[in-house]
Amino acid sequence: MKGIILVGGFGTRLRPLTTNTPKPVIPIVNKPFLVYQIELLKMYGVNEIILATGHLSNTIKKILGTGESFGVKIIYSLENQPLGTGGAVKLASRHLDGQGAFILNGDVLTDINLDKLYNFHKEKKAKVTISLVPVADPTKFGLVETDENNQVRAFVEKPGPNEITTNMINAGAYYFENEVFDMIPSGVNYSLERGLYPMLLEKKIPFYAYNSNDYWLDIGTPKKYLEANKDVLEDKVNIPALLDMKKSGSVFIGDHAQISKKVRMLSMAAVGEKTIVQPGATITDHSVVGNHCIIEEGAQILGSIILDNSFIGKNSKIVNTIIGQNCKVMPYTFIEGGLLKVIGDGAYIPEYSII
Repeated sequence: MKGIILVGGFGTRLRPLTTNTPKPVIPIVNKPFLVYQIELLKMYGVNEIILATGHLSNTIKKILGTGESFGVKIIYSLENQPLGTGGAVKLASRHLDGQGAFILNGDVLTDINLDKLYNFHKEKKAKVTISLVPVADPTKFGLVETDENNQVRAFVEKPGPNEITTNMINAGAYYFENEVFDMIPSGVNYSLERGLYPMLLEKKIPFYAYNSNDYWLDIGTPKKYLEANKDVLEDKVNIPALLDMKKSGSVFIGDHAQISKKVRMLSMAAVGEKTIVQPGATITDHSVVGNHCIIEEGAQILGSIILDNSFIGKNSKIVNTIIGQNCKVMPYTFIEGGLLKVIGDGAYIPEYSII
C-alpha cells in the first residue's frame, strides 16, 4: 500500500522553532516528528510513502533520506510554489501508479487505527473517507456534520459559538480511491477542505466519516508541542515501533549519553545521544534534553525542552521553557514563571540573566 503525508507548510504557529527546522522534522522526544507518522503507516502495511514537500524540503530529505532506515521507501514530491492541500495531493498522486492511498496531514500526532478506517471505507463503498475526533472546543477547527450512517453532510470552518452542531472535527487522516485524484485540478492552489470536499457533497459522491477515539493532537503551537513530548513520555501514543529508545526506569536515554550518577531524574524525562549531564543537575517533570547537549553541574531543567547542541550553564534553572538548537544559556541564569517561554535557535543568554 501507499501513503501521502502533507509536509509543505511553513509552520508559522510554531515559530521561532520552525525558522530553521521544518515542522515535520522537529523532534518529539528526540525523534523527528515525521518518524511517528512513518511508523504509523508502516504498522498498517504502507511500505511506500510520498512526502508532499515545499518549505525547507532539502532539510527534510537530508534527515529522512530514502526511508531505508525505517523499512519503507520514501518518495519526495516537491511543489515549487504553494499549491494548497489539494494541489499538493494532486502532484503527489503521480507516484501512486493507479492505486488508492492513505493521506495524513503532517502536523498531527496520532495512533489512529488505519485498518479500521480502511475497513469502514470499503464497507461503505466510499470514494473518500475522512477520520473525525471529538474535541472540547471545536471553534478552533473545522467541524464535520454527518448523518446517521456517517455520510458527510457539511463542513463548518471554525464555527462561532452559535454555529456548533457537533464536537467532531477533521482529524487529518484520509483514504482516497484513485479516481478521486482525477477530480483535483493540476498546477493550481487548491484546497481539499474548500474545493474537493464541497464538490463531493454537491455531486453526491460517496463521502464518509470514520469516528475515532484514538490518540490525536495537533502539534502546531509551542504549547501543543510541549504537550506532545509529555504524552510520548507517558506512553499515551500507541506506536510500538517507537519503543526502541533505551529506558532506565521512566527515563529515555540516547546512545553514548554521559549522565553522572549524581544527576536527579525524578520523573519521566529524556536525554539525547552524546549529551553530557554533570553532577548535581536535575532533569525532571517531563523534560526532554536533545542530542549533543551539555547540562552543567547544578543546573535544573523542569518541565522544559532543550533542543540539540545547546548548552545550559552551571546552577541555571529552566522552567516551562522550550530552548531551540545551538543555544547557550550561561551560568546562574533563571528562566521561569507561569507563562511558556520559547527561545529561538542560536540564542545567547548571558550569565545571571533572569527571564
